[in-house]
Parts: sequence; C-alpha cells; structure tokens
Amino acid sequence: MQGESEPNSVRELALDAKAWPFAEARSLLKRLNGKTPAKGYVLFETGYGPSGLPHIGTFAEVARTIMVRQAFALLSDVPSKLFAFSDDMDGLRAVPGNVPNKAMLEEHLGKPLTAVPDPFGTHESFGAHNNARLRAFLDGFGFDYEFKSATVCYRDGVFDKTLLSVLENYERVTNVILPTLGPDRRKTYSPFLPICPKTGRVLQAPVTGRDAGKGTITYTDEDGASIEVPVTGGHCKLQWKADWAMRWVALDVDYEMSGKDLIDSVRLSGQIAKVLGARPPEGFTYELFLDENGEKISKSRGNGISVAEWLTYAPQESLALYMFGRPRRAKRLFFDVIPKHVDEYLAHLGKFADQSPAERLENPVWHIHDAKPPAERVPLGFALLLNLASVCNTEDEKVLWGFISRYAAGADPKREPMLARLVGHALAYYRDFVKPTKTYRTPSENERAALEDLDKTLASLPADADAEAIQTEVYEVGKRHPFEKLRDWFGALYEILLGQKQGPRMGSFIAIYGLGETRKLIARALADEDLSKG
Repeated sequence: MQGESEPNSVRELALDAKAWPFAEARSLLKRLNGKTPAKGYVLFETGYGPSGLPHIGTFAEVARTIMVRQAFALLSDVPSKLFAFSDDMDGLRAVPGNVPNKAMLEEHLGKPLTAVPDPFGTHESFGAHNNARLRAFLDGFGFDYEFKSATVCYRDGVFDKTLLSVLENYERVTNVILPTLGPDRRKTYSPFLPICPKTGRVLQAPVTGRDAGKGTITYTDEDGASIEVPVTGGHCKLQWKADWAMRWVALDVDYEMSGKDLIDSVRLSGQIAKVLGARPPEGFTYELFLDENGEKISKSRGNGISVAEWLTYAPQESLALYMFGRPRRAKRLFFDVIPKHVDEYLAHLGKFADQSPAERLENPVWHIHDAKPPAERVPLGFALLLNLASVCNTEDEKVLWGFISRYAAGADPKREPMLARLVGHALAYYRDFVKPTKTYRTPSENERAALEDLDKTLASLPADADAEAIQTEVYEVGKRHPFEKLRDWFGALYEILLGQKQGPRMGSFIAIYGLGETRKLIARALADEDLSKG
C-alpha cells in the first residue's frame, strides 16, 4: 500500500484528482474528520455468499474496493484493512447444478453451509470448500485482504454484543423491515433465525417470546414444541438485512460498496445500524453488467463471461481496466469487449512514464498497479497480434514470434514477458472467435484496380519503410480511386485480405507482416485464390 512514502506534493494533487477512487477516498476521509477510528484502522469490507463459486462480480467488487483503499492510503496515513467476509452460515437453499453428490446435498438442505458435508470430499464442509475456492481466487490476483467467516464470528462470540443489542431493540429493528413485507410474511417475521438443535437447520420459525435479560428467544419448532435458545454463540443467525447491519456495527465497517440490485438492502440495513446506535459505512453503488443484447447478466442463465474465460483470452490487467472504467454505468460484458480493453490498457501503460504526477493519478494503471505499473514497453498491440494470427491462419506462437522479432529487433518471449502473454492470449482469441467467423470476398473492379495500385506502391517503398510511411501511401492509394469514403477503401482491405469487417491500422500491419508478404497476399486476392487456406 502507498501512503507515508509518497511525497506531500503528490498527496496534495490527490486531493483534487478526478478519478473515482480518489473521490470515494475523500468521502471516507471526511467521515473520519481527521481522526483514526478507535479500533486503530479504517475497515473496508466486501461480502461473498459461498453457496457457489467465485465469479466475475466477486472480482469486480474486491478489485474496485482495493482501488479505493489504495487511493485512501495516498491521502491519509491512517492504517486500513480489508475484510473479505463470507456469509457461510446461510442455510443451503437449493442444490447447485454444478456439483457432485447432489442426492447427499438434498439431505442437508436448510443447514448452514459450514454444516453441510462437502460434495467434493476435499474439505470438512461445503462452506469450507467454497471458502477455500474464494481465498484461492483472491490470492491468485495478489489481493491484500483478511478472510472472515460468518460461522466463526457467530460461534466465537465476535457478534454477541451486537446480537444482544438487536434483541434489546427487537421491535424497532423489526419495524424497519415489516413495511417491505407482504401481509403473511409480516405475521411470522423475526430478525432472528434459530439453528434447530435437533436437525441443525436454519429455521424460519415463529418467535413466540424473547428475554433481553437472559439473551434468549423462544420459538415454535417444526414439531410444534416450544424451544428457548440464546441468540449468542451461534445458536441463531440473523435475517439478511439485519445480519448485514449487525456485521457493520460489530466489526465497525467504514466502507463497503454494493451493486445496484442491493440499493434497498443498503438503505434498510443502514436504518437498522442507526437503530443499534451506529453509523452505516460509506458506500458506493456500482451498476450491473449486461450481455451483448443489453440484458442483465445472470449466473443461472450463463449469459456472461467468467473470470476464467476472460483470463484465457486476455491478461488480468485488462480485466482490472474494465472494472475501473465508469463503474456507475451499466456496461456490456461479452467477448467482443476484450481486445479493446487489452489495447486500452497497453495505451495507458505506454503513457504513464511520460506523464506528470497529476496525470498519473488519473491514469487507470496507477489504480491497477497501486502506483507502480511495470516499466515494460510492448512494441505492438493486441489487435495487431490478432490480425497477424488471422492473416497467417496460425495458432503457432513460433510463427507470430518470427514476424514480431523482425518488426521489433531482438524481441523474444524471455525478454518480453508481457508480449509473450499477449501472443498466447491472441492465439486463443483468434482460435475461438476470429477463425470461425472469417469470410473473405473477391474484389470489385474498382477495388481490383486499387489493389493493383497498392501492390505497385508497396513495391516502390524501401525495405525498411516504417509504419507511418506505409500508412501514408495506403491512404494516398485510396484517394486516387473512386471510393465514396476512404473508410470504404480500408473496409475493402479488411474484407478482401483479412476476411473480416474490421481490422488494424494498415501501415502498422504491413510493417510487421512485411512488404513482400503483403504483396503476395494481394496477388493471391487478385488471382481469386482462397485466402482462408493460408
């Protein structure tokens, strides 16, 4: 984390920085009123429901929260922590479709996830299994956090004091929630969910009595018996909104962001926190992801991209950039956005070294890399690599490196680790998304004349002509022929030579592919050969 090591001048610049993490950090700083919290640190929190595997929303929330924490560390010397909190005491409501031993899980529906046997047979419970997956997921990105388990906090007494406060304020807490419920649910609602001592299940049971002095509630069990249990020590858990508020109060959470779908939950949990005599944390509401049709992404529908899928086709930094950009706006999350974000990341990275301190604070790579982006300069972009793979019709890294090393003298995978990663990602993306959709067409008479002109023009250029010189000549060729718009000329080059609707800056592409190789490609197109065969 940054902070006291930063010069005051940079800290002063951060006070006016427009990047959204700094705006959030300034709000948090204002909340503190210049004081360190009594617990000795500022607490950031992210929440996770471990009934399933970590997903791209998990990455988004943790990555964005860490960006705010980094910005806060530059603005203030107050220590901070990030808790990744697992709601693993929730009852198992349904059997997930992607696990083994479903029949066994059916027998344990309703039990806390940490009391359900692990269907994979690798951990002491299903909750523990998914918690381990969460931690491995977060560790894989190098996130700095402390893991917290709801089950441990309930059973070890971490929440006891606040649970007793909920019991003392039972009616006031209940009255916050009742207006949001239907008539039937209002009759049976209680913020406390007892854990049945006989079955181990989390019960939605009618509470018939409570004793704040003893710290107990009495409820009607499933068999009609009246049972009194303590609300502390893991004998009860709280309903969702009351539970969230209780956690904020018990842990003294200072900052937690959440999705637009939880706006009402944040509002109600905030009211409950105030009933309990505490101030709700600062928050940030981010928009949800949409698919390519503009519909909300759903895990059950599977209409989005998983983290694993994104990382198959692009580096982690590009995913972090996607999460950084405009989090309050709904964004489409589908495979076509990947190349754009890779090249945007490379562009931001390339600018960083030459920027002023103030400009660096606005650069996404400052937030992605905690002010310390890598110094490696990548000599060519992702889109260019994709098009190189496309025109070569190859999935062989050696083929691409042959062209790359000629274009960027001395480049090799060992000395260019970022570029090496990009080559692997580009070939995977080409294989799965570009290659299946390539469609070449034959040139029209006008396009044929322009291609013949381009061939002669390229033949006249010196062998070491750079991308800018080539681009100028390609542009001039288009101007000499009756295209309604110059974009039609470039579109023709993409469709005829590359078999796709969009493509690279032709000067850069020809420079890396080679003047001679490009002329051969043009000759094949003019001879009406099948370019899809390489």
